[in-house]
Amino acid sequence: MGSPSSDIKDEVAAAATQVLASYYSAFSTLEVRAILPYFHEPALLIGPQGVFAATTSAAVMAAFRPAMEGLRAREFGRSELSVQHFRSLSATATLVTGVAIRYKLDEQELERVGVTYVLHKTDAGWKIAVLIIHDPDEVALPE
Repeated sequence: MGSPSSDIKDEVAAAATQVLASYYSAFSTLEVRAILPYFHEPALLIGPQGVFAATTSAAVMAAFRPAMEGLRAREFGRSELSVQHFRSLSATATLVTGVAIRYKLDEQELERVGVTYVLHKTDAGWKIAVLIIHDPDEVALPE
């Protein structure tokens, strides 16, 4: 049995990982409304197109709709997260870095995208407060 603090960190890791797994299932439907419950309001989205402050659900929908439509046109089937690094920053903030592996409908790999999430714990559970899209080879590694 681990120490009380390591047990709490394990519980945080399990809860945050479960939220992200559920988010990836929702994202894989390519129904933008399905991902809304996973985002904090406001959320910060950072990617190749720049920085976008999504202050409402409507703003999250506006940010994700074009990307989802593009994936649908490329025969996207599903996405899964390969977690490369997890760090609990506080009782209410967690950093998760990994690679989103996207597959086509025929299960061939479509692409890999580097992702970093900052999750914030609210009364409703863990929510994505910051999403950073980056090169899949540039994942944050433990020091």
